[in-house]
Amino acid sequence: MTGYPVNMAVRPQVEAFFDEGTNTISYVVRDPGSTACAVIDSVMDIDMAAGRISHAHADAMIAHIEREGLALEWIIETHVHADHLSAAPYIQDRLGGKIGIGAQIMAVQDVFGKIFNEGTEFQRDGSQFDCLFHDGDTYNVGGMACFAMHTPGHTPACMVHVMGDAAFVGDTLFMPDGGSARADFPGGDAGELYDSIQKVLALPDAMRLFMCHDYGPGGRDIAWETTVAAEKAGNIHVGGGKTREEFVRFRTARDATLAMPRLILPSLQVNMRAGAVPKDADGNPMLKLPVNRL
Repeated sequence: MTGYPVNMAVRPQVEAFFDEGTNTISYVVRDPGSTACAVIDSVMDIDMAAGRISHAHADAMIAHIEREGLALEWIIETHVHADHLSAAPYIQDRLGGKIGIGAQIMAVQDVFGKIFNEGTEFQRDGSQFDCLFHDGDTYNVGGMACFAMHTPGHTPACMVHVMGDAAFVGDTLFMPDGGSARADFPGGDAGELYDSIQKVLALPDAMRLFMCHDYGPGGRDIAWETTVAAEKAGNIHVGGGKTREEFVRFRTARDATLAMPRLILPSLQVNMRAGAVPKDADGNPMLKLPVNRL
């Protein structure tokens, strides 16, 4: 059991939006007792070759919220994503809501502020976000009580958000046949990731778990929903009672073979700013390409 305020009697409505270009799943989560909702891990589209940003994925989420007559209260990032750009400010401009992320965003901003040579004008205090979550913090979506769990390992700022019987795990876990996320980014740690996964697996067996990514291993259809019980029994990296030592050994060896995500450089610059695209001295949107820094 956990010391968190779990309430399995509340079952929010969850609408998933899959982005094929980044294999990301974003969510609109509705309080079952009202029209209030939250958005989890939105995506902003980018064409790197053309240097163009667009918002088809976010527009689909906005259209759903408007069509259902929902009131957006929260726009939540489970962590600073390295494989897709956040559409949080675009959605906020159109529908309102507060943008939230884990309080350890400050550690991420400090590391990547140096890598991208952002200078003193780039604030490293998380002030770009409306809310910084600490472990165990509670908040409401309408009348639905929610809470945040700090789950570092993939990144220092990773949080799992639990809303009734639904937990949004970010990159802390993948589907059982997908295993777990890498732990070799700056600030990542395989041992911490194992410990964080155990916190998630201590939630009730019937807790619904919603993934941030899926890659259809073995050619199966894309999937994003499972349960704590299914992960405990069958997760290929941590299920079946695998030990911390076994996981760290496997994860460290596996990570050494992985290439950097295709969109890591634009993603980090945008996402550590709560989804805002940085600008040059003349006020033009501009991304940097640091060489030999990662």
